Amino acid sequence: MRITIPKERRAHENRVAATPDIIKKYIALGFNVTVESGAGLGSSISDDDYKQAGADVANDTASAYQDADIVLKVQKPLLASEGDIDEISLIKSGAILISTLDPTASADHNAAYAAGNITSFSMEFMPRITRAQSMDVLSSQSNLAGYKAVIDAAAEYNRAFPMMMTAAGTVAPAKVMVMGAGVAGLQAIATAKRLGAVVSATDVRAAAKEQVESLGGKFVMVESDETGETEGGYAKEMSDDYKRAQAALIAETLKKQDIAITTALIPGRPAPVLIDDDMVASMKPGSIIVDLAAPAGGNCTQTRPGETYTTENGVTIIAHLNMASRLAADASALYAKNLLNFITPLVNEEQNGLSIDWDDEIIQGTLITKDGNIVHERLTGEN
Repeated sequence: MRITIPKERRAHENRVAATPDIIKKYIALGFNVTVESGAGLGSSISDDDYKQAGADVANDTASAYQDADIVLKVQKPLLASEGDIDEISLIKSGAILISTLDPTASADHNAAYAAGNITSFSMEFMPRITRAQSMDVLSSQSNLAGYKAVIDAAAEYNRAFPMMMTAAGTVAPAKVMVMGAGVAGLQAIATAKRLGAVVSATDVRAAAKEQVESLGGKFVMVESDETGETEGGYAKEMSDDYKRAQAALIAETLKKQDIAITTALIPGRPAPVLIDDDMVASMKPGSIIVDLAAPAGGNCTQTRPGETYTTENGVTIIAHLNMASRLAADASALYAKNLLNFITPLVNEEQNGLSIDWDDEIIQGTLITKDGNIVHERLTGEN
């Protein structure tokens, strides 16, 4: 079987779906591997690096997709209406596509996979079970995004992070508030603490309190009977009463902060508003907001997705659209390992191909299209 690694063509995307080390492992499993020329350049990987790992390098897109049994991508392939190349049409009937497909917001793409008889898997839908932890692309990429958010904040902040006691006087530590204590938030807390900041954090899930405090942060939360957590472990939208109480608590806390990092995302929904106009107006000049939810509209009402700018009252808002891609080399290495861990159990070396258990929880959780149909229950309305 042949695995193809195409070049990523969407804006702000520098990652690649396989690194040379991972390609060696695919070859050891019995696969042939083709990489489109230039696919790794954004992650500092040359065509020669791939050739030395044993991959074939295709000079054009059509050649890269030709004869591909499995297509590995970071982001969903382009439709004809999205760019110069209709990538989906280049994937042969019966092939397997594995990527982060954003299926809840990509009805046209889902329909195109089904029409092309493509078996597609979306890695964002990976079940949160122990067996799937090594395949969890959301966690691996969010971890890097949380780290990078703090680094970006430190670069824009015009003061020091740690307390410094000098002969000329004492420099007070930066006060950082992290809003959302998922994977990205916890890494942001840990990174800000390592840089010497005083850190507080908030989350709708009471279970996050212990994790925040274990990293040295102060947990700020509205007392409520609402759990704020789905059975799958993700944050869920809260009641209007909770939102009002939370907004009041955050508004009072935010006035005292130098940096706010927002990470709140609800799968398949626009990002919830955590920082409104009045809160921004209450922040001190020179304060920083890093909005990791910018791709979903942002957690701040004044966020301009894709821009970094300073408000009239001197608050700088950073809203990159692909934070993990800003650490493309490491992000690609982790993402590529996630995909390898997903594919490896499917390999049947005796049959020199794949043997997929369609009843497996991981397969059912990530499978979007099969046999010309959209099959995932979240997309068919069966759940």
